Order: sequence, then structure tokens, then C-alpha cells
Amino acid sequence: MNRVLPWVGGAALVVLPFVYHEAYPLHILVLILIWSFIYTSWSVMGRFGLVSLGHGGFMGIGAYVTALLWNYWHVSPWFGIPLAMLAASAAAIVIGYPCFRFRITGHYFALLTLALSAIVLQVVTATRDVTGGSLGYTPERYEGGSSIYAVQFIGKQTWYLIALGVWACGLLIRYRVDRSMLRYALEAIAEDEDAAAAAGVHVTAEKLKVTVLSAAMTAFGGAIYCQYQMFISPDTVSGIAVSLQMVFATVVGGIYVLLGPTFGAAVTILLTEALRIWFGTAAVGWDNLVYGTLLVVFIIFLPQGVLGSFLASLTPRREQTV
Repeated sequence: MNRVLPWVGGAALVVLPFVYHEAYPLHILVLILIWSFIYTSWSVMGRFGLVSLGHGGFMGIGAYVTALLWNYWHVSPWFGIPLAMLAASAAAIVIGYPCFRFRITGHYFALLTLALSAIVLQVVTATRDVTGGSLGYTPERYEGGSSIYAVQFIGKQTWYLIALGVWACGLLIRYRVDRSMLRYALEAIAEDEDAAAAAGVHVTAEKLKVTVLSAAMTAFGGAIYCQYQMFISPDTVSGIAVSLQMVFATVVGGIYVLLGPTFGAAVTILLTEALRIWFGTAAVGWDNLVYGTLLVVFIIFLPQGVLGSFLASLTPRREQTV
């Protein structure tokens, strides 16, 4: 029975846009799926004690590189997105290698990655003649509307299926990491770096692997978000606020649970939409205030997150893999 339920649930998600056509609910579902992938990308490294506050920078790199390549040189996102992922990977190596080589860990590592978010935000804002700065940036629309070449689609159903596939790929990547030797190496490093190194684990290399993987995935998520929204700004795809949102959503859902980031994405997106509908422009910035308050509450009272705590209550002595 437990093996059948995931297949039934997956089939229901695929069929959903063909039987339900309301644009706004589908839009919310697309956002939840895209952000779920981004949060899952953060959790790939965050669950091993590598708490990064710089993933907003990786997301911004993915979004802006893809959009700029399309607008200025008409490079299709099919090529622009891989290039954006390479750029984010390079940034991850630049900031990650010195940290891991000189054993900068814990809150010092978090602060250094925080600088990356701030740098990307400042670069985007300062180069406003190219990126649009704080006013935002819009990729050029392809003539004729929908285009596979430009990865631009008008229908919500199409984007829902794309987002569903992206989300499923994110879960698969994390699942594979959790079943690989990389996981055991990183868990050993998180427990004791010296002992792990003495056992033959290449500490710097293993940390760098998962950091580059997480950064590339986050950049991919940023590029997909850009293609869907067709508008990006420093506040929506880069900077400290976006990085903190990733941490909040993952912690709320459950950082050690496969579907934890997805649950966290549903909470954050629905909370943001509810504040926008109920309070309008008077609630601008309230979501970050609520995120911060709830983050403290969850860290104190539900360190495993909502979904993680629920599953732990069902099977407290068995490792959760859902």
C-alpha cells in the first residue's frame, strides 16, 4: 500500500491541470512547485550543517544571466540556463573553496555566504543600465506568444506540468544524494571533521561537491522562475531576504524530511498571498517579519519542522525517508 500511494498521488498531480482550469489556483500551484525545488536545492547542503545564507545570490545569478543572455544576444534559455548554472557553480567554488580549505564553519560560514547575497544584490542594483536595477527586468517576449525555443508559454497548464517535472527532479536529486556515499561522508564531516579526515574522507572536496550541486540547482530554479514570471527584480530573486526565506521554509517544513521543503513552500506562498489579499499594499514587508518570528518559534519548539515532527510522532524510532 505504501508503494502504491506515491504513484497514485503522482498520477493525480499530472492529471490535475486537465480537469481543473482555474488560472489563479494553477498559478499558486506553479509558484509552490518552483519554490519547492529551490528550497529543496538549499536543503541538499543545509541538512548537513552547511547553513548558507548566500543562496539568494545563486538564484539571482540564474535568473539574471538567463534573461540578459536572451535580451542582449538572443541566446535561448536552453543554452542560457546551463551557462547560468555554470556561473553559479563558479561563484560557489570561489566562496566555498577558501571557506572549506581554511575550515571556516558554523556561523562564520553563514556570514561569509551572506556576503554573496549582498554582493549580487548590489551588483544588480548598481548596473541598472543593464539589469534595470531596483526597477526590475523583463525578458523580451517571443513573437507569437508561446515558444519552446524561448521557453515562454502562455497557458498555465503548460507551466504547471513544467514546474511539476522540475519539482520531481529536485526530489529525485535529493533522494539520490541521501542514498549515496556523499551523504555518509558529509554526515561524518558534520560530526567531526578531524575524525572524518583521519578515516580517509577528503573534507574540502566533499563539501565543495554538495555546495556546487546546491548552487547549480538553485540557479536553475531562479532561471525557471524568471521564465515563468517574465519579470525579475533584486528583491524577488536575490539578496538577503530571499536567502532567509529559503531557510525559513525549509526549517518550517522539516529540513531532514524529503517533502519538508515542499510543505514549507506551500506555507510561505499561501501566507504571502493571504497577507497580500487581506492587507494589500499596507502589508508590504510583513511577510519577512512573520517569517522571522515564526522561524524563531519553530527552531525552539519544532526543530524538526511541522512535517518532520508529524512523521516522528508516527514512527519515532525509525528514520524518516518520506
